[in-house]
Amino acid sequence: MRSTPYLLAVAMVLSTLLCHGCACSPTERADSGGIHCVVDVTWPQKPDHFTWAQMPGITIDAQDQVHIFTRSQPAVQVYRTDGRFVRAWDMEDFAGAHFIRIDPAGNVWTANIESHTVRKYSSEGELLLTLGEPGHAGADQRRFDRPTDMAVLPSGDIFVSDGYGNRRIVHFDANGRYVDEWGTEGDGPGQFALPHSIVADSQGRLYVADRENARIQVFDSSGKLLAVWADLMTPWGLWITKDRELWVCGSSRVRKEGADEWLVTPPADQLLMKLNLKGEVLLRVPLPKTTVPPGKLGELDWVHGIALDTKGNLYLGDIQGSRAQKFLLQP
Repeated sequence: MRSTPYLLAVAMVLSTLLCHGCACSPTERADSGGIHCVVDVTWPQKPDHFTWAQMPGITIDAQDQVHIFTRSQPAVQVYRTDGRFVRAWDMEDFAGAHFIRIDPAGNVWTANIESHTVRKYSSEGELLLTLGEPGHAGADQRRFDRPTDMAVLPSGDIFVSDGYGNRRIVHFDANGRYVDEWGTEGDGPGQFALPHSIVADSQGRLYVADRENARIQVFDSSGKLLAVWADLMTPWGLWITKDRELWVCGSSRVRKEGADEWLVTPPADQLLMKLNLKGEVLLRVPLPKTTVPPGKLGELDWVHGIALDTKGNLYLGDIQGSRAQKFLLQP
């Protein structure tokens, strides 16, 4: 059996290796309640001939397989949490890739801000349903204008955040038939400046990242406003866990009353925040912003998408950094 000093030495070496590209400085760790994040330098094992561009979307299925959505080909790539490549498929209009989600039945959903579509695929990449008219923007029951994200309930009902061109949430049934919509442009309760991301909890409540209003709004499935969580951060991407925790990636900047310059592109800084479903902050983890792209491992540049596996590991995708990375949260 190895001696205690030997084991301690090995632990120190491993710690040094794992902390390469560590995404939180010592001062930031204090701000995050003693939790810091460490990049996994072995993830993923991307095939050599694959290229990555801007990485707006990242999600995880029930088998803990990580799906990334990138603005290059193949647009959808699937990896295991240990980094092994699983499968991929091309997409005709990959340049408009935005968020990607997995529904309760295991189907893959994508939002495309250039083709103005939301699409449903099988887990193997077979196209099953298209919402919106490809290449045609609009604000009616059949067309979107740069939709950003979608949430699918166990019933199959679909809620689309529509998005960059429109300022609304659109509800469809499981067959893709229009049901209802709500939202107008503005900063009042129930209005949107940019509904950028949307997730649903097990009770069917919808959480919308109203990005340019620097707030999260909560609705029931009929569109009734339940809560407005303002002045926490500027939310870019949302992820909800089975433990009823809402994770948010974005910027710490909040909107100032009466200010005109509240468009936060690019973000002044970057952080992660964990909330309970009452809107109470449980954890706040600042992230360093890359100053000269491409950044070092563990740095991010315009962090955009967030997902967690069943072990609590974080997966982040960024825009200017053009990559997906895995992080471990450690005390």
